[in-house]
Amino acid sequence: MLVGERRQHILHVIQTEGRALVDDLSESLGISRITIRKDLDFLQAKGLIERTHGGALPIQHGTLADPTLKEKEKEHHVEKLRIAVAAAKLVQEGQCVMLDSGTTTMALTRVLKRFESLTVITNAVNIAAELAGTNLEVILTGGALRKNSFSLVGPFAEDVLREMHADILFLGVDGFDVESGPSTPNVLESRVNRRMVESANRVVVVCDSTKFMRRSLARIVPAAAIHHVITDKGLPHATAEALRAQNIEVTLV
Repeated sequence: MLVGERRQHILHVIQTEGRALVDDLSESLGISRITIRKDLDFLQAKGLIERTHGGALPIQHGTLADPTLKEKEKEHHVEKLRIAVAAAKLVQEGQCVMLDSGTTTMALTRVLKRFESLTVITNAVNIAAELAGTNLEVILTGGALRKNSFSLVGPFAEDVLREMHADILFLGVDGFDVESGPSTPNVLESRVNRRMVESANRVVVVCDSTKFMRRSLARIVPAAAIHHVITDKGLPHATAEALRAQNIEVTLV
C-alpha cells in the first residue's frame, strides 16, 4: 500500500467509525506505531482529523458553524487552486457562467480572468470586484449583504436569479453528505444557491475533500441535482464511488 493510499484508508476509518486507535491501525495495517503516529500527525496538519492521546477523532464541525472568508482562505489553499484550474477547463469562451460565494469559487474567478468572452452571474460582491476591469461581462444579483461571506441573499437575489439562465454553475459548499446532498450554514444562502441550481444547465460542486460526510444546517438541493464534483484526492474511495453511483461525475485533483 502506497503512503497516500494508507493515509486515505486511515482517514476513512476515522470518518466512518468515529475514531481510530494507533494500536488498532498498526495491527490491521501491519505498520509500526511510529509510522501510524506520523500519518495521524500529517492528517492533523492538513486539518482532516483531531489527534487525541492514543489515536484520533474526526474534525467536529457543528451544523451552525459559519466561518468568515478570511478564516476559510487559510484552509486547504493548494487544493483549492488545483480544483480551480480543473474547473476552468470545463468553461468555453462565450458561455454564461454562474458563481456562488466562497474561497474556492474565488480561486476559480482568478483563473477565469484569462478568458476573453464570458458572462459571469454571481451573488458574491468580492467576485464581482475581482472581475472589474476585465473583458468579462458581470451580472451581480443584488440583495442583502452577508458580511461573513460577502454574498447577496434574500428575496431580491432570488427574484433576479429566476430570470437568469446559465450554461454552468460552480457551487462552493460547506458540507456534502452523499445521502442528503450539499448544504450551507445559512438558510438564506441555501435558498439563493437553490435558485442558482435551477437556473443552470450543468451544476458543478467545487470543494475540498474535508467538506464531504459533513452536514451543515440548510440543505441546498438533493445530491441527485448535482452533475459533477471536483475535489482533491483526499476524498475517500468509498465516498467517490457513492457519488458515482448517483450518476455524479467525480474529478479528483
